[in-house]
Amino acid sequence: MEKKILHVLEGREKKITETETVRQSLPTMAFRFASPFIVVHHMVPKYYAPGAPEERLHPHPHRGFAPVTFMLQGQGYHRDSAGNAMTVSAGDVQWMFAGKGILHSEGPSAEFLEKGGDYELLQLWFNVPAAHKGEDPYYQYVKAADMPSVAQEPGVRLTLISGDYEGKTGPLKNFTPITAIWGKLDSGSQVTLTATRNYWTLLYIIDGKVQVNGVETEGYHLIVFDKDDPATDIHIQALENTRVLYLCAEPINEPVAAKDNFVMNTAEEIEQAFADYKAGKFGTLEK
Repeated sequence: MEKKILHVLEGREKKITETETVRQSLPTMAFRFASPFIVVHHMVPKYYAPGAPEERLHPHPHRGFAPVTFMLQGQGYHRDSAGNAMTVSAGDVQWMFAGKGILHSEGPSAEFLEKGGDYELLQLWFNVPAAHKGEDPYYQYVKAADMPSVAQEPGVRLTLISGDYEGKTGPLKNFTPITAIWGKLDSGSQVTLTATRNYWTLLYIIDGKVQVNGVETEGYHLIVFDKDDPATDIHIQALENTRVLYLCAEPINEPVAAKDNFVMNTAEEIEQAFADYKAGKFGTLEK
């Protein structure tokens, strides 16, 4: 049976720096969180001419969750105060656990800017249970070539980033079970994905147009399914060439206090995060 749709949320423009704007479909006024999914940001395609000047999000703090970057086009460069430095190419995914506190910066890589091209990514915030929020930060990088193909149908090219699906296991590891699948559907193709009962299930339409469980929607929209509905089928029919990100996760049934770049359980913990950051406890990081 097809799973009931709870919300279809449009990604509205949100300015995150003086020069950068994203489409934010979570959180919204209509629907706050589906913990562990806290934030969905889509940095839409942006063209850089060959030799364009450097453009980066300068060092900023995080605590209590994992920012996850899904690179769609181009190549990004990540640095953090735990000593990680990595270029993230189109089709690859990086997962940075902020833990008790980290600084990081990101933006198009020097190699990409030299050649120019389109730059596009998704960044999601994955919450973690309170028991892990005070642990040391660490980093994972997953190449597209290491993601196994799943849900194979004509005109459908989907790969498994994390979690278990169809007897396969995605390479990205999380503190709680999260199945993440992404890829492309050719116009006219269709596929049915199977959700886990009582899990939060989301489908982000990156671009294109689809009909999902009888509801038509298009790019920059996030579909939130009713986790209490026992049905498990997510039927997707592509009306145009479409890119999607599918997510299904065990709920983290704990209070969520999210402010600025911190995701904790209480307002007091948020205030402590600000104080610790100002006191220099998140380490140091040059531009």
